[in-house]
Amino acid sequence: MRLPLFLSLLFLWSASSLSAAQPNIVLLLADDLGWTGLSSFGSDYYETPNLDQLAEKGVKFTNAYSGCTVCSPTRGSLMTGMYPARLRLTDFIAGQHRSFAKMTIPDWTKGLEKSRTTIAEALQGGGYKTIHIGKWHLDFPNQENQGPTAHGFDVTHDKPSGVKGYIINDKRVKELGLKSNFTTDYLTDKAVEEIEVSKDDPFFLYFAYNTPHTPIQGRKDLVKYFEDKKDESNIHKNPTYAAMVKSLDISVGRVLESLESNGLADNTLVFFISDNGGLTQRYDKHDKFTENLPLRRGKGSAYEGGVRVPAIAYWPGVTPKGVVSETPIITTDMYPTFLEAAGVQGNSPHNSNVDGKSLVSVFRNPTQPIDRDLFWHYPHYHAGGDGPYSAVRSGDWRLVEFHEDGKLELFNLRHNLSESVNLATRYPENLSTLKAKLYDWRESIDAQMPRPNPNHDPARETEIARNRR
Repeated sequence: MRLPLFLSLLFLWSASSLSAAQPNIVLLLADDLGWTGLSSFGSDYYETPNLDQLAEKGVKFTNAYSGCTVCSPTRGSLMTGMYPARLRLTDFIAGQHRSFAKMTIPDWTKGLEKSRTTIAEALQGGGYKTIHIGKWHLDFPNQENQGPTAHGFDVTHDKPSGVKGYIINDKRVKELGLKSNFTTDYLTDKAVEEIEVSKDDPFFLYFAYNTPHTPIQGRKDLVKYFEDKKDESNIHKNPTYAAMVKSLDISVGRVLESLESNGLADNTLVFFISDNGGLTQRYDKHDKFTENLPLRRGKGSAYEGGVRVPAIAYWPGVTPKGVVSETPIITTDMYPTFLEAAGVQGNSPHNSNVDGKSLVSVFRNPTQPIDRDLFWHYPHYHAGGDGPYSAVRSGDWRLVEFHEDGKLELFNLRHNLSESVNLATRYPENLSTLKAKLYDWRESIDAQMPRPNPNHDPARETEIARNRR
């Protein structure tokens, strides 16, 4: 009888060890939060103590990038590990139609195809419960049977039905028995509830925040707080926007506290990042939405301000404490990173096309470089930024090609982070090398290109742009 008992105990121990080896994974995605949008990343006005503390406990990535300068393509790249250009999901859904612009945009894919394996599907197949909270923004317009649960999530929670923006009206607050009328607080309640009911098995929680995306609306108490501390000499000085960032940070703090109180914190990988740079258009007569300085421009643009974002990783026992990593990373890296962390193998045919690299080794050794270049391709127009462009970062060098006129701009980010000095004529060899890399990459993934527009009408385009303001 002893041998069967021993074998039974061995089996139980092995199963327990396997479960413990699979960490919970919490992915926190901000919406339109720029590179300097946290106190720990340089803001002189916003207050983000919970995210700052997370950075102090883990790894702060100062060269982190979104897969695109707008949201839907980045979200697609994050879910699949593939570049937006490979997915042909290259603009926010449903995009902008500029019928009189100089270039005609390609017939791009306006949603995440179900043939693409997502992080949620891969982790679900590996025994994970998969939870989605907040914004999805990957559905094809006017199609049924979509949303997170059609792409591998067991459960999903969005803001209450009928609520536009961030403020829940008093009637709905009473009906739902809420303590707050702010949607970020509501979604955080749902995240905390899901953590509590999922604590006995490994789970993947994808909290896709709506904030600080437009409309610019904040909790009254927080707006008042930032109005009282506003300083015109600051780079950041929009009190409503600051209140939205503060709401985000409060939410992150509540999620982290829930992990701690449920005894999950020591076996949870937490990763925070944004979907693109901050929107730098003016909100009213006095204040812009935000600023990404010293980076150039913001959301929708071809420059660093459109794609460089804050990122933080914290995985107890794996990430060292309070280390800054300058290793360039990108949202395509989330898919292979989470699969390796979980010990889960994805769908093989799908994995052969994954563009991202696992960051697990970088988590352990944040100074470790990754031997690769990073690419962007945005064959579209955006009201807040530039026209169609492609770009490559290779080491300290970054090349941008503008498709309207073929102009090439070359920057050395180590010495000119603001991309104010075009070195294209000064370093022709570097220009030639990066141009070849960019063209080879576009050809390798069959990137869709914009074409000259036979209906181009500069006067009509200028008139439309003026009315759009």
